[in-house]
Amino acid sequence: MLTSSLIVIAGPTAVGKGTVVKYLLEHYPGFEISISATTRPPRPTEVDGQDYFFVTLEQFEEMKHSGELLEWATVHGKHSYGTPKSPILRALAEGKKVILEIDIQGAKQVKQSMPGAKTIFIAPPSWDELVRRLESRGTETADQMKIRLETAKVELAQQDFFDHVITNDEVATCAQRIVELSQ
Repeated sequence: MLTSSLIVIAGPTAVGKGTVVKYLLEHYPGFEISISATTRPPRPTEVDGQDYFFVTLEQFEEMKHSGELLEWATVHGKHSYGTPKSPILRALAEGKKVILEIDIQGAKQVKQSMPGAKTIFIAPPSWDELVRRLESRGTETADQMKIRLETAKVELAQQDFFDHVITNDEVATCAQRIVELSQ
């Protein structure tokens, strides 16, 4: 299995991981995104099976215990997220470059089980910009934002774990750097 074709992208909340990955998929052929399972409810624009597999906690626990997940974590102390294993293994066997957009805990699990995976940490240009991006989303309450920012501080301190760190100061440039690192 070519785990060097597995690209793990992580970083703090609101750093723009999803925006960068979307740009990458739209502008560079040959990449496939892994769809995660989550116990959180969908945001207004999200589609089940396209953005995430939205599952109940009971369904998630069954996936976890039956070995269906490559990695899993509880994020922000509230919802569980995990990466179904079989679609990734199938895509890698077909020679595709697979992107996992996951949290820090999950990135560590993937690196442990698939050491050849390339791990990339997306960093914000500054703390103030990260806060601005989170506020501009308008999807979290003040309490949720506080929790996410506390988590972001912990996540930023772990960027040395990753093979590469890319600052997301411009989406196209960040995506191009990921392409270069995936060669």
